[in-house]
Amino acid sequence: MTAPPDVSGSTQSLPLRPLTHDRVSGAAVLGLAPRAVRHFSLLGVIWDDPAAHLHGSVQVRTRAAATGGWSDWQDVETHYTDHGADPGSAEAASGRVRGATAPLWVGESDGVEVRVRPEPGAAGESGEPGEGPELPSGLRLELIDPGDTDADTDADTEGSAAAPPGDAVDGRTGPTTAEATAASAANTSLAPLGATEIPELDGERTRQELLTLRQGELAEQQQAKQYIGPRPAIVTRRGWGADESLRDKSFPYTGKVKAAFVHHTASGNNYACSQAPSLIRGFYRYHVKSLGWRDIGYNFLVDKCGRIYEGRAGGVAKPVKGAHTMGFNSNTTGIAVIGSYGSKKPSSKAVKAVSRITAWKLGLHGMNPGSKTYLTSAGGNLYGKGKKVRLNVISGHRDGFNTSCPGGKLYSKLKSVRSTAARYQGR
Repeated sequence: MTAPPDVSGSTQSLPLRPLTHDRVSGAAVLGLAPRAVRHFSLLGVIWDDPAAHLHGSVQVRTRAAATGGWSDWQDVETHYTDHGADPGSAEAASGRVRGATAPLWVGESDGVEVRVRPEPGAAGESGEPGEGPELPSGLRLELIDPGDTDADTDADTEGSAAAPPGDAVDGRTGPTTAEATAASAANTSLAPLGATEIPELDGERTRQELLTLRQGELAEQQQAKQYIGPRPAIVTRRGWGADESLRDKSFPYTGKVKAAFVHHTASGNNYACSQAPSLIRGFYRYHVKSLGWRDIGYNFLVDKCGRIYEGRAGGVAKPVKGAHTMGFNSNTTGIAVIGSYGSKKPSSKAVKAVSRITAWKLGLHGMNPGSKTYLTSAGGNLYGKGKKVRLNVISGHRDGFNTSCPGGKLYSKLKSVRSTAARYQGR
């Protein structure tokens, strides 16, 4: 379906070429010489085989559209194939999926230079000593323009409170299409059709709503004490300006949500909270158009000011199957904090927001955030297919897959997230 004229955003896809040779291994260094391009704000590198790993480094520098000045060289996180659909799933087997680096937010730019250097020191296919592993084939630089919508405001800055409901968006945000109506309708039990934000509820109203959502269960189960955190405010897909024509039309669901996996987007921390909707539109376009996923991979996203956003379409109260923790997307939900938290501490507001969304979402399924549960692996680099694994109900991405995500500084906060979420549930 062709996007309506009021939907903006685009992707430039540029093949990477040999630039020079590594002085140690002699392997070709690929990239692009400095060049002018159409405006973009987010970038990443993709390749043909989603199972291949980029053993090497990716560095970029960009030219700011506003000033014409070039940035310093920045590293792009190369280990991103640990996200994505489970092996053997319909989404993974679509034939559209590609390997990729993490996306990097660089702000509005009109020039770019990139170099991809293979990892030195290991033997390649020829077996010659000192030769590094070959780079994956089909390397391309993706330059993402997330477009402009009424979701973008200058109301929020780092450290400020999130904007009150309605301040960041209005009724014009996003096109009214059949896909947009369907995405909004998935949340009509929580907010009116077309709402840009699902409002927060206090504890008692959240418990009353939970009984309504569980109408088909036995009376004694309905009357039992409900441990659930107050529902936080959640910016809907319409609220952040999703172009619903990009994604697959159907919504994939899983069973009971038994656990939440916490991630970081590894996209850098150089953003204002007013730009978060733009970043999310960029992630969305990168995941769908560049990586070949059916929709954005995460179920929820959290910015550094503590605002929570709906991710993959299908309804925030429903068990939507995401593409966030390869091998453990069934019976889980994925929550990504926007930024890179390997060496930088996440904000206290972001950590609190993770506690709030997990207390509510896990409470919908009767799960205790402070406990452990069993999940069955669909395959990965830590656990083979069919392996039953005992994990924390709130886990980090690295607990299910051998990865640095969600970054050491965010991972170290998960103990506090578990106890706080349990407290929100009244445990």
